[in-house]
Amino acid sequence: MVRTRFLLLASLLALGACATPSPPVEVTRFHLGQVNERGTVAIEPEPGARRGPEFDYYANAVASELGRLGFAQVDGVGQSLYVAVVDVRTAARERVGGSPVSVGIGGSTGGWHSGVGGGISFGLGGNRGGLWVGAELSVQLKRRSDQTVVWEGRARGEAPERESAALAGRLANALFRDFPGESGRTISVP
Repeated sequence: MVRTRFLLLASLLALGACATPSPPVEVTRFHLGQVNERGTVAIEPEPGARRGPEFDYYANAVASELGRLGFAQVDGVGQSLYVAVVDVRTAARERVGGSPVSVGIGGSTGGWHSGVGGGISFGLGGNRGGLWVGAELSVQLKRRSDQTVVWEGRARGEAPERESAALAGRLANALFRDFPGESGRTISVP
């Protein structure tokens, strides 16, 4: 009986720890019409942008989404139909949140029945406090031949620091969902 309660309690703790919901991603896109022609694309950083592991997370997520849409990634300067210019800006902040655990103790005395009881409850949303990472992913899809921007978009979101690598995929997925998307409108993607 005690072991069963312990396993149930441990399961609830694990569920609460991994179920931290992230706020929706805010997405804005611009284009002049359908991007009908699919072809090869090279992923490049915004001029002056820093390269490193963080940029690579986002560049790989963008390449994955473009691949899903029918754009084949190529490496090498001057060898693609399109260039996807990627810019990433991130910042970390402390987010204030309450503890998902609450403890209650109660008791009763008098009469024939006396007793003391206690309880612990766990919020399934997890602790929304702690260090969070906010990111903005911007992508311009240009025709290489004349440098015309045929599509561009921006996605903003945040996640707990422990999920910062997954945030890249989440932003890229939201940015390219329903590609090319409605031009000039900001939407919220869960």
